Amino acid sequence: MREEETRHDIVVVGGGLAGVCAAVAAARLGRRVALIHNRPVLGGNSSSEVRVWVCGATAHGVHRWARESGIMGELYTENQYRNPEGNPYYWDQVVLDTVLAEPLLDLYLNTDVREAEADGPADARSVRGCTGWMMGSERRITFRAEQFLDCTGDGLLGHLAGARYRIGREARAEHGEPWAPEEADDALLGSTILFHTKDAGRPVKFVAPSYARDLAATPILRNRVLRTGDNGCDYWWIEWGGELDTVHDNERIRDELQGVVLGIWDHIKNSGEFPDAENLTLEWVGSLPGKREYRRFVGDHVLTQQDILEQRPFADRVAFGGWSVDLHPVQGMYADEPGARQRYADGVFHIPLRCLYSVNVSNLLFAGRNISATHIAFGATRVMATCATLGEAAGTAAALCVSTGLSPRELALKEPESVRRALLRQDASVIGAADDDPGNLALGAVATASSRLSRLAAEPTDTEPGERYPLDRDLALLLPADPSVEAVELLVHGDSSPADLTVELWDTGRPENAVPLGHLATTTVTVEPGGPHWVTARFGHRPPAAHNVVVIVRAHPGAALVLVPHRTDGVLALRRRAEGDAAVDHDIPEEEGQAVLEWQARGLRRHTFCFRLSPDTRAFAPSHAVGGFQRPYGGPNMWSSDAPPRAGTDGTWLRLDWDREQTLTEVRVVFDDDVDEYLNNLHRHRTPFEVMPELVRAYRLQALAPDGTWRTLVSEEANRRRHRVHRLAAPVGTRALRLLVDATHGAPRAHVSAFKAYGEAR
Repeated sequence: MREEETRHDIVVVGGGLAGVCAAVAAARLGRRVALIHNRPVLGGNSSSEVRVWVCGATAHGVHRWARESGIMGELYTENQYRNPEGNPYYWDQVVLDTVLAEPLLDLYLNTDVREAEADGPADARSVRGCTGWMMGSERRITFRAEQFLDCTGDGLLGHLAGARYRIGREARAEHGEPWAPEEADDALLGSTILFHTKDAGRPVKFVAPSYARDLAATPILRNRVLRTGDNGCDYWWIEWGGELDTVHDNERIRDELQGVVLGIWDHIKNSGEFPDAENLTLEWVGSLPGKREYRRFVGDHVLTQQDILEQRPFADRVAFGGWSVDLHPVQGMYADEPGARQRYADGVFHIPLRCLYSVNVSNLLFAGRNISATHIAFGATRVMATCATLGEAAGTAAALCVSTGLSPRELALKEPESVRRALLRQDASVIGAADDDPGNLALGAVATASSRLSRLAAEPTDTEPGERYPLDRDLALLLPADPSVEAVELLVHGDSSPADLTVELWDTGRPENAVPLGHLATTTVTVEPGGPHWVTARFGHRPPAAHNVVVIVRAHPGAALVLVPHRTDGVLALRRRAEGDAAVDHDIPEEEGQAVLEWQARGLRRHTFCFRLSPDTRAFAPSHAVGGFQRPYGGPNMWSSDAPPRAGTDGTWLRLDWDREQTLTEVRVVFDDDVDEYLNNLHRHRTPFEVMPELVRAYRLQALAPDGTWRTLVSEEANRRRHRVHRLAAPVGTRALRLLVDATHGAPRAHVSAFKAYGEAR
């Protein structure tokens, strides 16, 4: 056995997606980081050892324009390119490669942290170090650092250091949460083991082992649905342990879950009820329970049900989520009630930095399912893509603590803008915060472009004539109102007699939202028989500031809209759910009055109802790429060219001009990768694109030389990333910088969400 000691700026314990993103974020900010994980592969519950789908703010497509950016966004899109089939082992490689790419990040796999050194009084402790045992290598390693991050999920490091935490459910009176029980208790969400099957192409028998559970002796056959076509996370409801201690009873929980998995498979193969299962065989059964809940640390703010469902803003917000408040019965798979109860906010919700550090340990941050949240709020924050964004935020804050000498609390209370600016600079998942970074020289420049998209419309063509889409339900278009919505023309088919259509204009309530929540105006248009005909709905809506609106065409049995098969920038096609339509999961009863479930884009993604908007829009002006929000928020918030880019010409460009020379050392560009496209690491939903068509593929960065010529600084021919960072080989003095777009990955226009420059002003 070897005894070792290391010294780092930051130690991250736990290599799930929260820990990975925390470590990568801190290393990219120049800090020396140790990432310690007690398993042989990274990824936690998303790894090939457990195989839980990575869910996040999109909530399987419920929320619009909600896919995470930053490091989690990189993981999604890199996996989409490398791993379009959703192979769990390839996903492991994507996560590992992201970590190994950082030269300041030291990775310690198979290292189980069992001890922590911490001192100070109970209300003001400090972590000095932690010690882990590297299995297989017989190395006992002590890690010392200035800042520590607990991303273990179960919260072991914080527990060892004396950090305050909660286990179980708070009483309703403590935070006034409607879903909380009257009395506090120790109930938890249980753990799950998953399985995968495959078609062997010939009959395969299954002989159940002695420990397989007899489903007839359980409530499962009565209360849960078995399907041969389901796999993996379709069986998320194989859950147990909520009445136990999910850590100390982990082995008992594992044995029960594996027995039920094999009992389910025995029933599918041998009951005679599933003749289509004859050729199926088990390909994989998990050996590790995927845990949902254990310790939740206490920070300066405890996130609550109201924070989530009311979408409360925070001055120190550092991440967003969008998953429902998703709570499961304590008995899990043996419960008589449904496997989950879910409630969605109207759009994404915000999470503050004050939820990511300990209230009583001065140098301890945390990210993942163990953040400072009530049991009810945790039901929405616990999903892995959200945990990953929290990791990036906590890692960024830790790096700033090291560089400034501030504690996490001092950072959150005295300098929250520094954290927000650092996150926006990295294109992290912060929404509703504009870039006001004084280091971004682009904020002092005038932005111009070769052209901009100003006429917003979707019209049929000879090659795309469109299809009749019956008005058997309410249909809608979400549009940017910038500067106004005087009128909207719609292409409509009439029946055998004239039809009067009711057309309404609605507000979305908040810039984060993409559903109708506030009525603005109503008008009636008459559709003549036959067609299609263009009809005009006049609203005269002149908002004081740019925002999104929803145009609703009420159902009418004698009319149909025309749907064309292409995406229109900044526009969404929506339809109201019909009776019997499932919003998310057929087997989960839905809470009433949820607008995001009532209005769906499912089946309409990358399609648009034919329309013409007047007057012209300013939503794609070059200025939106400078100092904006970097993603849709009350509008598309990007520059779009009006014409297709052409390789090798100077035809499509975005330009920054200063009134005096600047010395540039770094240029950053955020391209559009359509954050409305729902991606998933193991491909519960499959998108046909290995690379998002909207992404710019080929581009050049050029600086204006004193003689009036353009000097090329960067030339890229095969880009497939949203956020590109170009550190210049030597400082460049110039009064103008331009981005030339030569090609996209298929979209007809160039899109840029942010164009930034850093250096020194002269």
